[in-house]
Amino acid sequence: MRMRSIRLGTLVLLIALTATACSSAASPQLVDPPEETTVPATSTVDEPAETQPEPAIDPNQEFPDVIDVEAERVGSGPMDFDVTISSPYDTPERYADAWRVVDGVTDEVLGIRELTHDHQNEQPFTRSLRGVEVPESVTEIRIEARDSVNGWGGQSITLDISR
Repeated sequence: MRMRSIRLGTLVLLIALTATACSSAASPQLVDPPEETTVPATSTVDEPAETQPEPAIDPNQEFPDVIDVEAERVGSGPMDFDVTISSPYDTPERYADAWRVVDGVTDEVLGIRELTHDHQNEQPFTRSLRGVEVPESVTEIRIEARDSVNGWGGQSITLDISR
């Protein structure tokens, strides 16, 4: 009888061990996820933080285009201009090299902003001209841009500045 109880105890122990082994085999095992690998960003001083899409270059474009103008006059004094130009063909060999303020009626040049280098990596670009004397008799002005090879032309913007 004593053997029976040992056998029964051994049987119970075997059943318990088998159940534990089966349940651990069936349950998912927790494994640490692989460590994330971070690659440091590399850039140099000359590269912008965000890459801008390359402008579409039209090899047949002869002139820069004036695409925006902000003009301000304080009282009856001189005017200030912020002019945005698009010239996606700009290279050191050929670029938008000036823009000007013209009386829209008489074509008299009232002010000119010279641009001394290309803007190949900055399209479109905005430059300012401050303190342009515009006679009170002028009611309309036109902003025009110049190409270093082809001269004045392209899209211009005309503003009504009548008071």
